[in-house]
Amino acid sequence: MQNPDFPALADMVCFALYSANNTMNRLYKPLLDPVGLTYPQYIVLVALWEADDVTVGALCRALGLDTSTVTPLLKRMEAAGLVVRRRDRHDERQVRVRLTGKGRALQDDVAHVPNCIFAATGLPKDELADLQQRIAALRGRLARA
Repeated sequence: MQNPDFPALADMVCFALYSANNTMNRLYKPLLDPVGLTYPQYIVLVALWEADDVTVGALCRALGLDTSTVTPLLKRMEAAGLVVRRRDRHDERQVRVRLTGKGRALQDDVAHVPNCIFAATGLPKDELADLQQRIAALRGRLARA
C-alpha cells in the first residue's frame, strides 16, 4: 500500500535521472560497439582528447569518478592499446595517462556519435545546453550536500 507521504516512483528526481541515464547508455551502445568501446571507455577517451597526458587523479576529477572505478578501466584500455600509464618522472606517487596513436585515432571513428545523440534528444541546441548546465549544477549541489 502506498504511503501518501512517500512520492510515487514517477515523481522521484532520482528515478528520472537513473532511468534517463540507462536509456542514454542504451543509445550509445550500438554507436560504440563497432569500434569496440564501452560508454565508460568512451568518456575516458573524450576526457583525454580534451587534455592528454594527465594524472589519474586529474582524470578522475574530470570524470567525477573514484580511482577504484577508473584504475581497472584504464588497465583494460591499456591492454587494448588505447592508453599508456606511466609513473610521473617528478613524483613517482603519481601515475600519468597518455593516449596511444590508436586511442587518438578513435576520435575520428566516433566523430559522428555526438551528433547522433543530439539528434536522438529531439531538443534544440540551446535547450539541450541549458539541460546539461542544470544537471551539472544539480550534480554539484548534491556533491556538496
